[in-house]
Parts: sequence; C-alpha cells; structure tokens
Amino acid sequence: MNVVLADTGALVALLDRREKFHAWAVEQIRTIRPPLVTCEAVLAELCFLLSDTLKGLGSVRDNLASGAWILDFSLKAEQERVLALMQVYSDQPMSLADGCLVRMSELRPDSRIFTLDRHFRVYRRNRRQVIPLITPET
Repeated sequence: MNVVLADTGALVALLDRREKFHAWAVEQIRTIRPPLVTCEAVLAELCFLLSDTLKGLGSVRDNLASGAWILDFSLKAEQERVLALMQVYSDQPMSLADGCLVRMSELRPDSRIFTLDRHFRVYRRNRRQVIPLITPET
C-alpha cells in the first residue's frame, strides 16, 4: 500500500481556492487513495493558516471526522529523532512539522509526501534516501 503523508502547504492549497496551487492540489487528490496521513504539527500550522478562510476550519474538521485524513504520529515517542533531524537541517531551517513528516517517511518506507515545500527535495530519510514526493514541477 502506498501511503501519502500530507504537508501543510498542500493541504492549504487543497482547501483555499485563492491559493496558487489550488487546481493542482485538487487534481492530485483525485488520484490519491485516502486516507491522507498527517500529524498534529501539520494540523496546528494548517488551522492557523486557514483561520481567516471561510469554511477552512470546518473543512479540516470534516476531513478528519470522515476519515479522509488521519493523524498517525506520536511526537512523544519520536521526539529524539525529530529534534535530531531539525538539528541536521538547521541551515534550511526545518520546521517541527517538516521534521515530523521526514520521520513519518522513515517509519513508512512505502510513503510519499504531498507537499509544496521545496525543502523536501533537500531532506533525506534515513540520512541518505531521497524522499518520494507529490509536488508541482515548478
């Protein structure tokens, strides 16, 4: 099974019609088998960024309630590795959400990350493996 891990920017683009990559995100979601898997750090960023978007928070709630998106990561259990990743990539800098997603991709080797963030082209899982991405070409 190919798991798709969702990053903040891609989810914002999916839910906010004003976003530059909205059409791209909608097109991608049509080909992705649910659920999208994410973490609390992404959810926190997402809720903040959508706080002034009509129906934004309601859409987040609805996607979680329907099972289209699931939260499946324990920062408590993985904090040492996530913080180590953030230190390694401090020159980027790596956000907590990014660190969680890279760690999630290490734990799920069959995963791809749905993202707009170009930093994921630099990040590596397990120190040297390229992370498979679903990202716009531009």
